[in-house]
Amino acid sequence: MSPTLADVAAVVERLWPASGAEPWDAVGLIAGDPAAQVESILLAVDAVHDTVDEAVASGADLLLVHHPLLLRGVTSVAADHYKGATLTRLIRGDIALLAAHTNADVVESGTSATLASALGLVDITPLAPSSDPARGIGRLGRLPAPMTLGRLARTLGELLPATATGVRVAGDFDAPVATVALCAGAGDSLLSHPAVLAADVYITSDLRHHPASEARENARTAGGPALIDVSHWASEWLWLETAADELRAALPGVTVTVSDTRTDPWDFTVTQ
Repeated sequence: MSPTLADVAAVVERLWPASGAEPWDAVGLIAGDPAAQVESILLAVDAVHDTVDEAVASGADLLLVHHPLLLRGVTSVAADHYKGATLTRLIRGDIALLAAHTNADVVESGTSATLASALGLVDITPLAPSSDPARGIGRLGRLPAPMTLGRLARTLGELLPATATGVRVAGDFDAPVATVALCAGAGDSLLSHPAVLAADVYITSDLRHHPASEARENARTAGGPALIDVSHWASEWLWLETAADELRAALPGVTVTVSDTRTDPWDFTVTQ
């Protein structure tokens, strides 16, 4: 017998405990019958039209995403809006929806840990540890050998899936970097964290003009890291294969597939 959705949800809870989620988050089962059997799981960063279509076409029983579809409250799930249309399509396709978000960020093999490992960092520790010192938001580590900021940015460009916005950098191309702080996904809330300020470079996503400008000017005045801004989707997409491997080990016989559909919202840029 295939595991039930409740069985899969229990595995997800063991791998990425909901207790590790931020208070504002909305993780866990979003739609689906806990008693339904699960033979196939599709992993994606976002539940959007394209990944839902992929789940339907592949015959998946569960779409497991990183970003919760209902993170912000809604008063209607009518199908004439994105969230309602998404849920309607999933329910009609008999596909469950489950999210592992900040609870998957903080674990030892979470989003930031995966990015740090992919960069080959050593002596990796959480940037902002939780009550469990092995867990927490972001990661801090060292490159095996120093390299220039430009080379590190190019390494990220080769490592991450291509997106329209690519890799943006604030800092001297030839500056040597050895210590790296990073936070997969949006991490501007950590720009003033002491460990970030002490690092040679901070890698994250969704850096806005004013926080990035202030961080850059503070670095010129009192010292601080160079900044590398990468696609939010790309920085977290790397984690999906790690998550898939953990699910495969815990759910033998269940087919677990990683979506390579690009759900970064930007389609192209124009060079001026």
